[in-house]
Amino acid sequence: MDFGHFISEVRKQSGRSALAAGLHLEVSRQTIMRLEEGLPTKLTTPQLTSLLDFYAASPDERTDALALWREVKEQDRTAKAQGNSKGFWQAYADQLVPNFPRYLRLEGAANRMTSHQLVLVHGLLQTADYRRAIVKIDDPGLSAVNTERRIELAERRQARLEDSDFRMNFLFSEAVLRHQPGGPAVMAAQLRWLAEVGERDNLTIRVVPFGVGSHRGLTIQSFTLLEFPRGSSGLIVPPVIYLEGAIGALYHERDDVITQYREAISALESVALSEQDTRDLVLEVAKEYAA
Repeated sequence: MDFGHFISEVRKQSGRSALAAGLHLEVSRQTIMRLEEGLPTKLTTPQLTSLLDFYAASPDERTDALALWREVKEQDRTAKAQGNSKGFWQAYADQLVPNFPRYLRLEGAANRMTSHQLVLVHGLLQTADYRRAIVKIDDPGLSAVNTERRIELAERRQARLEDSDFRMNFLFSEAVLRHQPGGPAVMAAQLRWLAEVGERDNLTIRVVPFGVGSHRGLTIQSFTLLEFPRGSSGLIVPPVIYLEGAIGALYHERDDVITQYREAISALESVALSEQDTRDLVLEVAKEYAA
């Protein structure tokens, strides 16, 4: 669980409002909301401790909250030392839907990701032209400048592809190959890129072909499972299921829900093409678009 979501749940269970929490610390309501959204604040550890007192947090909640807080601080220090802040998307905040910064934080902290996509190529694998086509669908009136800012954001996000410690497993419906955002030429280039990037050691791409008939992916829909390394404090961070919708997003962390999605992943892998057969199909469809 990320720190922001955790501290938000503790507050809600206490029955306290964000406004009341802000008044208690003599800060604005917006500061509390930024804390819960995982955005930078100037709050200190003593202030967090006071907030936990105000929420009447249990000993276990207090221990977990402080451990997560230390992890956040350690990640920030490491990122600054490396000159690569994990909050790179903050400069593009005006181009993001409200729920997406949280997802980007989780993606940046994860060491393993499994994603099932029914319609579109996952954002980590989209070419610039493919992404431009998606942007035009969602916001046809967007200026050229802001369109390119969104492309730049996507490219910075894709730096994770170079992280050999980040394992990525993509399961695509064949429909992902058949839809044509941007037209045939854009799709041909996008599919050639999928074939190329799929050869990396830390990444697998497998397609579930139309011919398999009924399968679990048709009912469970698109989703992403994010898993995390043990923190330096020894805290085990539970996995998260991310479900993206047209106007919002859902995050699931309950064990029974995670189990359901793991079972769906196993079922999808049992009917998906092998990596090599996937690459052959992807290149075959790319040739169709280029003809």
